[in-house]
Amino acid sequence: MTLNALQEAQIQQQQANKFSTKRPSVDSLEAILFQAIPMLDHGFIRVVDYMGNDDAIVQAARVSYGTGTKKVSQDAGLIRYLLRHRHTTPFEMCEIKFHLKMPIFVARQWIRHRTANVNEYSARYSVMDNEFYIPSPQELAAQSTKNHQGRGEEPLSQEEAQEVIDILKTDSAQCYQHYEQLMNTTNEGNIIDPNKKGIARELARMNLPVNIYTQWYWKIDLHNLLHFLHLRADSHAQYEIRVYAQAMLDIVKQWTPIAYQAFMDYRANGIELSEQGLAIVKRMIAGQKLSQEESGLGKREWNELMATLDLAS
Repeated sequence: MTLNALQEAQIQQQQANKFSTKRPSVDSLEAILFQAIPMLDHGFIRVVDYMGNDDAIVQAARVSYGTGTKKVSQDAGLIRYLLRHRHTTPFEMCEIKFHLKMPIFVARQWIRHRTANVNEYSARYSVMDNEFYIPSPQELAAQSTKNHQGRGEEPLSQEEAQEVIDILKTDSAQCYQHYEQLMNTTNEGNIIDPNKKGIARELARMNLPVNIYTQWYWKIDLHNLLHFLHLRADSHAQYEIRVYAQAMLDIVKQWTPIAYQAFMDYRANGIELSEQGLAIVKRMIAGQKLSQEESGLGKREWNELMATLDLAS
């Protein structure tokens, strides 16, 4: 990721600002506020604002006036209870706002999570930057034979990967050249041919591929953020969105460490059993040996349960 001089100056100015407030703040989050954390080849993630912390969750749950006299261990116990039993509204008292830069195809996956406030860079108003996502060779793989919506585990050969990268670079460069040609304006604002008008930016953008970078501001409460991270920081999520989710998960760890640990214990690293699955586990504990045919579960659900329990199916 590279920032131009103007962007670096703006970030430095933001970080230099000092405000006095009576509201609680989080030192570890203040330390990275406005900082651009690199993502992929040209992307980034920045925390630009936040509200609340672990205390806010506890305060909302108890509907108290302030922090109170409870011990940290009691607060942690309450937060863990709330998350364990899906009492979600206290987590909605915490909010965080990100500035994100990502390829458009990642943004189109991201926007499916409709529980946030979003404002995206306008290609009708402004010219898109000449920045395209080009995967690294190790992230290129053929279609999975097991998962219809993902790549396989085996990467392409060095020759195959280089061919793909060359195609992506060539297509990206040509599309951007045509984009400027359609507008009759360069990225710097210079007229290409004074004898031509060029078409409007809102039309010229039609020619751009989905690996070009876009930006947006994204504000969300902690409850819905944790749901987003449960899906997108998972190993089954697409790599290009997963790297953002994993970085955001680390930010949550710094922002609300107690809620983060409860989430990791009960959601990210925990399991959820169906009534049938629970009955099977109980029978196994009692010493019964079961096969998939005897279990009443379909083959796929049985294999998932056995994998979760680290048992050979």
